[in-house]
Amino acid sequence: MVFGNRLRGKSEEEIEILRENCLLVCRTLALIASELKPGICGMDLDKMAEDFIRSNGSSPGFKGLYDFPATLCISPNSAVVHGIPNNQPFQEGDIISIDCGTFNNEFFGDAAYTFALKPIDTPVEKLLKVTKEALYIGIEMARPGKRTGDIGFAIQHHCERLNGCSIVRELVGHGLGRKLHEPPEIPNFGKKGRGVKLVENLTVAIEPMVNLGRKEVRQDADGWTVYTKDGSPSAHFEHSIVVQKDGAQLLSNHDIIEEAIKNNDFLANI
Repeated sequence: MVFGNRLRGKSEEEIEILRENCLLVCRTLALIASELKPGICGMDLDKMAEDFIRSNGSSPGFKGLYDFPATLCISPNSAVVHGIPNNQPFQEGDIISIDCGTFNNEFFGDAAYTFALKPIDTPVEKLLKVTKEALYIGIEMARPGKRTGDIGFAIQHHCERLNGCSIVRELVGHGLGRKLHEPPEIPNFGKKGRGVKLVENLTVAIEPMVNLGRKEVRQDADGWTVYTKDGSPSAHFEHSIVVQKDGAQLLSNHDIIEEAIKNNDFLANI
């Protein structure tokens, strides 16, 4: 939130509501991880997710927001983000980025994970590992006094300079609170010392979107799905965090998602 042209951190009560919402997102993604297999389709997963969220006293955060028609953004293979669930069955070797949101007690929750149906090619496995590593490298930079450019530089350096992947420029992370997208924007590229200065108790979503090929993207005729322009695979991992003096604290929890992955013989454990 911007307060007098400056960012304002959230109260402890607000942070706890955000944490609860983000944890429900991750529990939902863990449910999806337990059910994901070849032959299942995005529409099936979307119904599971909506039913689960509502059964836990919350509402889907994405459905109806900006007129998006579904609970989950499901983006397979060359789809970067914002994919609309459909009835096309997933196949062996697919990677599937799934972004989920919740809304309860006037606040949102947000997290994303990219799943891989076995077997996957070595370059694609590397893409997923690099993107996940970049997420945590970016989170390490999220401290009071640091700037958004410090986060972006760290993510970009790891993905592009060190590992030869490409950062999507048109899509960025964001603040999180009573709105799904609050200031500041958190680009996954940038220069050290540039951008908005972070403050204590600021809540943001950091979400590298990384292509195996070139960085350019295109938008589908459906008005939502963003694809890599060259058709190369893309990965997306997202955590919501709170900026604190002794380092960022996760509001979302990928551990429960990864535990579900370990128990699903169809999914690669990256």
